[in-house]
Amino acid sequence: MRDNSYLIDFYSHYDEEGRLASRHGSVEFLTTMRYIEKYLKPGSRILEIGAGTGRYSHSLARRGFLVDAVELVEHNIEVFQSKTLPGEPVSIRQGNALDLSGFSDHQYDITLLLGPMYHLYCLEDQRRAISEAIRVTRPGGVIFAAYVISDGCLLDEGFHRGNIDVAQYIRDGLIDPETFRAVSEPKDLFELVRREDIDRIMSVFPVTRLHYVASDGCALLLREAIDAMDQETFGIYLNYHFTVCEREDLLGITSHGLDIFRTQCQMPKIEGGSL
Repeated sequence: MRDNSYLIDFYSHYDEEGRLASRHGSVEFLTTMRYIEKYLKPGSRILEIGAGTGRYSHSLARRGFLVDAVELVEHNIEVFQSKTLPGEPVSIRQGNALDLSGFSDHQYDITLLLGPMYHLYCLEDQRRAISEAIRVTRPGGVIFAAYVISDGCLLDEGFHRGNIDVAQYIRDGLIDPETFRAVSEPKDLFELVRREDIDRIMSVFPVTRLHYVASDGCALLLREAIDAMDQETFGIYLNYHFTVCEREDLLGITSHGLDIFRTQCQMPKIEGGSL
């Protein structure tokens, strides 16, 4: 049985809403919303898997889109519900990204997986979550999967802030001393990956990648400078970030990555039958 106790305890005491609302945290939120908006159409149905306290779900529902949300942590569901406005076209239920059996196939035009991949530590579970997201998404629909990127976290939390003792992590086998690849366990809370790890996860799926985005870039590394910017300077910084967030040479220097892909418009045919 998978142990979610570390995860539930963490999010029961963590202000996820506040993280995305801070100026430096808003870079990730605004970037993600910018890409979601590219694929929204009138009448789009949206599923958010791992909705947290509902920052994305509520933002989209208040624009008139029908949004269903799934969340593992009861505390987050309570906060989500407390923020739901009367008549807002949004629903939430408790559930797990690895088992969306409560949802039928091909229901949604857009599926958001903006948190669960942070907390899945083996390839089997990672692919299971992606598979479930694909299953509930309509052919030709678009899926947004977010990851925590190891190099951005190492630079910020390790070398810059000293919140991570890099030398001790190396001695403990949690960071490879030659490649600096990170190793995570459930008690570490976050699975830290690189672009090649995401490519490996996705290699078995018949999807088309539309964008791979450094969704917050250097925002966490520069958080104090960004929080101190006046509105004009912050606007210029955002425009700079939007310009470079898909640039190949900068994709690893981010704390969060966003993989955006389209499902097949038709299910593949198999000799002697069909899927």
